[in-house]
Amino acid sequence: MNAILLLGFILAYFLVLLAVAYFTSKGSTNHTFFIGNKSSHWALVAFGMIGTSLSGVTFISVPGTVGASNFSYFQVVIGYFLGYFVVAYVLLPLYYKLNLTSIYDYLLQRFGVLSYKTGALFFIVSRTLGATLRLYLVINVLQVFILNALGISFHLTAILILLMILLYTLKGGVKTIVWTDTLQTFFMLLALVVCVFYIVNSLGFSLGSALKQLNDSGHTAIINGDFWDKKYFLKQIIGGAFITIAMTGLDQEMMQKNISVKTLGGAQKNMVLFSSVMVFVNFLFLMLGGVLFLFAQSNGLNLQGDDLFPSIAMYQMPPFISIIFIIGLISALFPSADGAITALTSSFCIDIIGMQRNTKMNEVRKSNLRMLIHLGFAVLFLIMVYYFKYLNNKSIITILLDIAGYTYGPLLGLFAFGILTKHQIKDNLGPVVCLLSPIICYLYQSQVQVYFGWRYQVGIEMLLVNGLLTFLGLWLIRKKALV
Repeated sequence: MNAILLLGFILAYFLVLLAVAYFTSKGSTNHTFFIGNKSSHWALVAFGMIGTSLSGVTFISVPGTVGASNFSYFQVVIGYFLGYFVVAYVLLPLYYKLNLTSIYDYLLQRFGVLSYKTGALFFIVSRTLGATLRLYLVINVLQVFILNALGISFHLTAILILLMILLYTLKGGVKTIVWTDTLQTFFMLLALVVCVFYIVNSLGFSLGSALKQLNDSGHTAIINGDFWDKKYFLKQIIGGAFITIAMTGLDQEMMQKNISVKTLGGAQKNMVLFSSVMVFVNFLFLMLGGVLFLFAQSNGLNLQGDDLFPSIAMYQMPPFISIIFIIGLISALFPSADGAITALTSSFCIDIIGMQRNTKMNEVRKSNLRMLIHLGFAVLFLIMVYYFKYLNNKSIITILLDIAGYTYGPLLGLFAFGILTKHQIKDNLGPVVCLLSPIICYLYQSQVQVYFGWRYQVGIEMLLVNGLLTFLGLWLIRKKALV
């Protein structure tokens, strides 16, 4: 496939995003940037959130897991589905009742300034690490399969892509992101469906016969009954539910889009629709991984992991499939970075420097400062992408889940303590508890097998353990119950 032609499609796609940004950012203010003037349509938010939640990791890594782990990832997806209902009917009513712009403002009202800023900082660290890791994965695929052939370096590629993201998010913020994510989700799902049907057809199967072939070879197995394994089904389902609660319900990026919907009912409809579609879409990605595995087997290709999908799409498929794959890939790239930079800017402005409460600063100065912070996060993203390139670790989805376990655990504990109890805490000790919990979890995870020789493998349930430790720590520093 001609690399220059593929690059042309990428540039054309970006011009479309710029056009959308131009029309959606007219007359924008700081309120527009942060929560889209609370005028987003729930159906658009629901559809666009699919792209944000899936990202390049799902697009590349999930199909690559089928060869080694069969359909066991679907256990996590079941957990995700359950967790979305907790977000819709426990957390969203709370956010709307308090009329929050930043969800971490709840911690300020409930516990105090230090706990509030600690929660916001944990989000900033977690989202920065997670988003840049996803961004690195997709940039690396574009680099290997297109840009190396044109003599364009990885470092220049990363700079150009982040400049693109800055150009269409700098002014419009959430209002722009809702529309661009909708467009990008459409192209990502189009690429998924086209690739599945083309590969199934090229193997001479129907969807039903392809599933039967995968079932006969054991690759559709979902349930893992080995208690000691990190993919044991109860660990995966419970862990998946709490990952959703933490990484969606306690995440400013995801909730920023939800609370941009005018009414609570609309936001809840968004979440229910979104969660249902996500189950089907994730199954399709596993189906894609299965038929890619069959294709590799039938053609004597020794491909696995993150190399499976891009290698077959770029080298074994006709040009039009390669084009669709690249469009789907960049559609997975942008939602994982544009919304993250926007949410991080919002959280830093509102939670860390208190921009909304600053009555001495006029709107023009606030806008200038916000854009400067936005630029600062883009630079930080660039540095982190370079760092992940240096590490060159291909277990991206595993790293992401580990990051979530350590960084979202304190957030889970803080919100759970606030919602489930009526106690105040000693606010000055809140940050200490939130820092100690992940440290204890790290020591446990790294040393348990060394000292005790247990067969037990710590998996994504670490998020729940971390949250429980934070909850218990907050209980120890509680004050008398609220009247």
